[in-house]
Amino acid sequence: MFKLISITCSTNDVVIEKLRDLLKRMERALGEENVVTLDTLNQLDGVLKENEEYGEAIKVHERCLVGRMKVLGEDHQDTLDSLNNLGVVYDDLKNYEKDLEYYERALKGFEETLRKNHPSTLDTVMNIAIVARFRRKMGKLRSFIRERSRDTRRSLGKIIKTR
Repeated sequence: MFKLISITCSTNDVVIEKLRDLLKRMERALGEENVVTLDTLNQLDGVLKENEEYGEAIKVHERCLVGRMKVLGEDHQDTLDSLNNLGVVYDDLKNYEKDLEYYERALKGFEETLRKNHPSTLDTVMNIAIVARFRRKMGKLRSFIRERSRDTRRSLGKIIKTR
């Protein structure tokens, strides 16, 4: 069996390389759909996200999510965490439609399987609140810009007419 190892490295690139190597060995020894293999996949997607390799992080997150759904079920906490983690990546990409989709799916599952005051449920509620707050700010900013734009056009119109 594998011993848990602590990877201490100076850069995420080295960590990513070591996790990819570990993942390959685990897939060969334990299979792609083993819980330990999926946990390693989850660690890899987190480091990819930290390294801002979002395209690769999404692929790995989705692979982890599919594996966890199949092995653990849709209502398992690890599966729901994977949904929330995908939301975080889309949030980092400022894709506020996709992030909200994943956050809402995770929240529904957390509320059904855990409880409303469970830390994972509350983390997801916080993520949704942050997205909602950002959207309100963007809505206010758009209104402000439209209003200033109208004011500017009116002012320019007056200046042009007086000349």
